[in-house]
Formats: sequence, C-alpha cells, structure tokens
Amino acid sequence: MHLRFAAPIVFAAASLGMAAAATAAPDPALTIAAPLTHENLAVYLVRGSSSAGPTPATLEEALAKGSVVVHETGNVRELKVENTGSEPVFIQFGDLVKGGRQDRVLTTSLLIPPNSGQIAIGAYCVEQGRWSGRGMEDAKKFSASNAQIFSRKAKVAIARAPVASAEPQPVQGIVPRSTNIIQQNEHNVHRPDLARPAIVPQRDPQRIVQGRPGGQSGQGEVWNSVSTAQLQLATRLAAPMASDKSKTSLQLTLENERLQKAQAEFVAALEAKGLTESDVIGVVVAVNGAVTGADIYPSNGLFRKMWPKLVRAAATEAIANPAKAATTAPGIADVEKFLASAENGEASTRGLADIAQHETKESADVLKVEARTSDGRWIHRNFLAAK
Repeated sequence: MHLRFAAPIVFAAASLGMAAAATAAPDPALTIAAPLTHENLAVYLVRGSSSAGPTPATLEEALAKGSVVVHETGNVRELKVENTGSEPVFIQFGDLVKGGRQDRVLTTSLLIPPNSGQIAIGAYCVEQGRWSGRGMEDAKKFSASNAQIFSRKAKVAIARAPVASAEPQPVQGIVPRSTNIIQQNEHNVHRPDLARPAIVPQRDPQRIVQGRPGGQSGQGEVWNSVSTAQLQLATRLAAPMASDKSKTSLQLTLENERLQKAQAEFVAALEAKGLTESDVIGVVVAVNGAVTGADIYPSNGLFRKMWPKLVRAAATEAIANPAKAATTAPGIADVEKFLASAENGEASTRGLADIAQHETKESADVLKVEARTSDGRWIHRNFLAAK
C-alpha cells in the first residue's frame, strides 16, 4: 500500500499577526507493513525514504549527557529548554520530564538548535499537589525524560488546547514568577486562596504553548488521564500504581516494577522487529482492534532513537485497556484510511516563536499535527484518533 500526502505548505502565522510562505518537498510513497502483534496490541511499521544527514539527539539522550537543561520557570504551563551542546536536540510532543517542582508533559515537537539559549516550551502538569523538590531532586530543573504520556485522550486534549500568542498579552492564571506558588485556570488544587485567577501581562517573545485556537485547556483531561491510568493499571496488575514518593506522579507510576515487568513482555515481542530494516520511519498503533495513533519521522535514525519510548508507551496503553473479548488487528486498508482521513480536515498553520511551524488538521475521526522547523522542514508527524 502506498500513500502520498499533499506537499504545498502555506505558513500563515495568524497567532503572530504575520503572514509568509514556505514550500516543503512532497513526501515519498509510504508503505504500511503487516502488523506485529502481542496480546491486544498491534503495531504497523511505516516504511519510506529516509532523509540524509546526521540524526539529532533526543531529549532523553541530551539530558543524560548534560548537554540540555530543562529549567523550571514557576509557571505550570511553561518550561525553558536550553541546548548548550553542539548538536540539535529533538523534543517530541508527549515527552515526560521528571523533576522540577512537579513532573510535566511537553506539549509540542521541536528541534532545538545548538547553543540555543533558553527557549520556552508549553507543558502540562502530570503530578498534582507537589510544588517543591522531591527527595534529592533539583527543584530548579528536570533530570530525565525516558517516557511518554500514553493516554490518547490526554494527547488529543493537549493538541486541541489554545495557543498563546507570542505577542505580549494578559494570560489568566499566571502571576509573577518570583512568587513561590502555582496557578492553574482549571483547578486550584494547590492553593485554595487562588479562587480568582490573576491576570498579569506576559512579555516573553519566545513563549510557546501548543494547541489550537479556540479550544479549551487540556490540563483537566491530563489529570483525569493520570488518575484513570493509575486505577486501570492497578486493577490489571493487581498492585498499587501510585508511588509513596508522590501518589499523583505519572512518571513514578511508569517506573513501577510490576508495570515494567508487564511492559517487558511487549518489548521482547516487538522492539527488535522494528530495528531490522533501514527504511522504517514510523509506526501506527492499534489497541483492541482500533487504530489509536501514529508517529512518523523524516529519517530511520530518528525513528530508531524514539522507537523504545514508543513501544513502552503503546504497551502501557494496551496493558491499561485490556480487551473485553477477542480482537482482530485492523487491516492495512483500515490503517491507510486512518492516515489519509486526516488530510480531509481543515488546515491551520502557525508559527511558534521564531524556531518552529505547526500545521494542524482535524477531520471527523483523526487529528494530525505536523511539526516543522522555521524554514518548513518537517520533523515529526503525529496522528491521533479524535474520538
């Protein structure tokens, strides 16, 4: 099966009050392989032409090497990323970062250039209640990023959340960063005296908050997804999934030994099979007989780096949502329809600060977000079942 996606791109940075034009080369034909399955999980490797050139480091690699710092800002919805190294660093929508004043999920895919200085990136809380260092962790920065959020509903909610303009404007729920408190529009779970959100002008020209204009904030859905996942996993694995170190932390739940043992069975069945061919550039995931999402990259090198995270996230989704009856993996024609249907949605393209562009398309069934560099080179395509 071969798919071709439309090529012309118009960079209409409406949220920045600017307009410009950029053109990207057409995608080569993509081939969807027969599914690899384990229990209620099916993955379909996507084959295509792999772009030449060096592969960027991932956030996980860069944090481990110390060439990237993710700074706590005192603002729940924003962190600062600083690449002090000599190679670009790829950050993927849905990456979790551990530490700071509370664990977060990052809301956008970006390619951070070498020696970047501090660049703002949108984030959501995946750990209610904590607003200080945890144990020996540094409250001012984040130590690791070895997992991704796996809830489809949470990802959709994040992708649909409003975009904050890069121009100075009042933002509800944010107070000066010198104050040692946390604010959220959705729920005042940390401070009961914050019933009325403050409105303070934000003047950071690199502010990035991923989402769609006119949508609602996804924070409530993210919190709901964490608590639901903990309950589902605890039921499936017959063991508590909330850590005594922080019972609301999704990151600590994903570090649970019982869960990692269950994940290992999926990893053993699937991970190596995704690393045998040099033309694999993406994957489509189906759980309980329904396609839930897909991730496609411009190169096999980047796919190989992200694949272990993708496998573990897909496995966790499958473990948390056991099939109630026998299921059959969707056919390749169903996968083709899933990927193609996103192209029927209305496109909305915008610039994020001065380093990225994002195009969002949403049809009745599929939400697609394509992340690009500022000059129009695509770096990640994420597809999500919209309902």
